[in-house]
Amino acid sequence: MSRNIKRIAVYTSGGDAPGMNAALRAVVRTAAYHEIEVFGITGGYEGMMDGHVTKLETRDVGNIIQRGGTFLKTARSERFTTEDGRKQAAAILKKHKIEGLVALGGNGTFTGADILHKEHGIPVIGVPCTIDNDLYGTDYTIGFDTALNTAVEAVDRIRDTAESHDRLFFIEVMGRNSGYLALHTAIASGATLVLLPEKETTYDEVAKVLTASAKRKKLFSLIIVAEGNTLGKTEEIALELKTRVGAYDTRVAVIGHLQRGGSPSGADRLLASRLGSNAVTALLDGHKNAMVGIDNNLIKYTPLGIAVRNQKEISLDEMRLAEILAL
Repeated sequence: MSRNIKRIAVYTSGGDAPGMNAALRAVVRTAAYHEIEVFGITGGYEGMMDGHVTKLETRDVGNIIQRGGTFLKTARSERFTTEDGRKQAAAILKKHKIEGLVALGGNGTFTGADILHKEHGIPVIGVPCTIDNDLYGTDYTIGFDTALNTAVEAVDRIRDTAESHDRLFFIEVMGRNSGYLALHTAIASGATLVLLPEKETTYDEVAKVLTASAKRKKLFSLIIVAEGNTLGKTEEIALELKTRVGAYDTRVAVIGHLQRGGSPSGADRLLASRLGSNAVTALLDGHKNAMVGIDNNLIKYTPLGIAVRNQKEISLDEMRLAEILAL
């Protein structure tokens, strides 16, 4: 370890994700192991600018590994997008003698952290926490596995109603710009079709699939819809297809923020523990502006700018798999 860091701070920002508390626990306890003081910033970038900085001890993160959400709270911040806001944040960090930051969040969080480092030279390590799994440089993000399990459980319950009443359900899951959650939900739940932001789909194509299903006497179907799909709003899609394919009684279900909450899965707790701990050792090893991720089950560091600017592509093999298994 090359750097003699004595004081760091950790914060969560943007949308919450199951496993954030497990990652916070790993950061605090790894810092304690290396005899580093660690401070928690409550309320993300808003709290950073307002000076909501509190010292954390190992006992402060006891009994939180199983809890959803984030005990440090989170918020989105317009003020931090301004140069004055970032100057204020940097001044607060300097006042508390913070030598490095660990940022838990997604695209927006890392964009802010990247700019803060470039403007004020503060070393920052990002820990990817987002149910969208859309960050370049890591196979999986913290919260994705739990959100997937939540979505699949919800779809399984809807399937019972769909089959009982011979209905066509359009089930909307989160994903404005990324279809990872929708695609994996579709495969794991045996859905008839999935609509993604990454793939242009026409009404004619969807109608063709549903008509073929009806001819096979399949009188109920499940279509998983990512909220950012290319056709538009889920309710409008359902209305249009009801007129085109009259064989189905159509319903819409929006899983919504249920996907964000709940106790993190074992996989997310393990991932969060690994990435949170390695974020601290990354600062000690001299990394200054990077995201710690997992690549082929190995720890990998990706510059924050690259992590947020590059597009993480959907697997073509998985898209093909979803089509094959829906027959």
